[in-house]
Amino acid sequence: MPSKLWEKDFEINSEIERFTVGRDREMDLYLAPYDVLGSMAHITMLQSIGLLAEDELKLLLDELKNIYKQCVSGDFIIEEGVEDVHSQVELMLTRKLGDMGKKIHSGRSRNDQVLVDLKLFTRRQLRDIAEEVKNLFDELIGKSNQYKDVLMPGYTHLQVAMPSSFGLWFGAYAESLADDMLFLQAAYRMTNRNPLGSAAGYGSSFPLNRTMTTQLLGFDSMDYNVVYAQMGRGKMERNVAFALATIAGTVAKLAFDACLFNSQNFAFVRLPKECTTGSSIMPHKKNPDVFELIRAKCNKLQALPQQVTLIINNLPCGYFRDLQIIKEVFLPAFDELKDCLGMAAYIIHRIEVNEHILDNPIYDPMFSVEEVNRLAANGMPFRDAYKKVGLDIEAGRFVADKHICHTHEGSIGNLCNEQIAALMQQTLDGFHFERVEQAEKALLA
Repeated sequence: MPSKLWEKDFEINSEIERFTVGRDREMDLYLAPYDVLGSMAHITMLQSIGLLAEDELKLLLDELKNIYKQCVSGDFIIEEGVEDVHSQVELMLTRKLGDMGKKIHSGRSRNDQVLVDLKLFTRRQLRDIAEEVKNLFDELIGKSNQYKDVLMPGYTHLQVAMPSSFGLWFGAYAESLADDMLFLQAAYRMTNRNPLGSAAGYGSSFPLNRTMTTQLLGFDSMDYNVVYAQMGRGKMERNVAFALATIAGTVAKLAFDACLFNSQNFAFVRLPKECTTGSSIMPHKKNPDVFELIRAKCNKLQALPQQVTLIINNLPCGYFRDLQIIKEVFLPAFDELKDCLGMAAYIIHRIEVNEHILDNPIYDPMFSVEEVNRLAANGMPFRDAYKKVGLDIEAGRFVADKHICHTHEGSIGNLCNEQIAALMQQTLDGFHFERVEQAEKALLA
């Protein structure tokens, strides 16, 4: 059985090993390609400071590229008895290249190694999330423009309140996502800083060139203070979790609205039939299961910041094994949110809108404010107009005028969708994903 990187001359209790390793091997499969990228940058730096020969660097880089290909193709495994992804990569190198493979750990600890893996993984996932958010945003803006002239009731306290429109409803969720993208960008910028070279949290006596690894890996800057670099583990995950939870909150709210508006009592929208299921005993049922599951999954994701916080909130500076457990809740969260965003975009693209909601006279009272405003604009004091219209409604004399004219910014007649789209694009451009893509391509070239 392969030995541990830290193993001395005593036998490891198998139950202790099972408990301490936990699900780490499973979680580390998420990190495998990024562990290889981090190692490639690190050994390139080691050669530049004289800790590796040029021919050794070439052999190591070639073999790491082979391992990287296994990672992205899904063929990479962490063997039984191998503690983690770092040990597996080093083991594969030593099998091919002998003792040369052991040199890749000089100037590193598994502490800064997992830190850089997590940051490289997370920034890639944040890019994927940003793209999925933009896809859903585009669907919402498209539907807002398509149905901008279709009125619907607006509600307060779940009571019919004032005229709204599908342009406003779809557009509101689009603008919410534009704000959510700001949180995502902040999380990305805090993530995209290089911890490599902090070693176990106190630096190294080797003359490491941290600026070089920062540039090779496409980071915006480094985590400069080596103690803070280690303190950042857990903090990064918590900050990112808040960004994910913010997006999840918007999508959960959208899902709830859509489920409500799809019900027979509302009948404002019709969801695509493939996104609904039937009942085992009620032949008329079409249940909005996909949106219900999106709602539940997104509500679960909103607990992620608290889960991370409760693991890290009473830890002093320095590394502790507690941090390992964060992986179990954090790493799978990205796929779950991406799945929800993709499903939501699919439904919104195919959703059908009822363009005749206001044919039903039960919605006539929502035009009362329009009448109050009309009277006030013609000179009647607002409170007198309010009282007159209220009495007319109670006496059954109120006749709704459904031709409304709202012109101010952000209202039914002036949605400002172009400005909202510009806000989203401005934030998206601020990520500068192209810098990372260029750096990773150069490293793998």
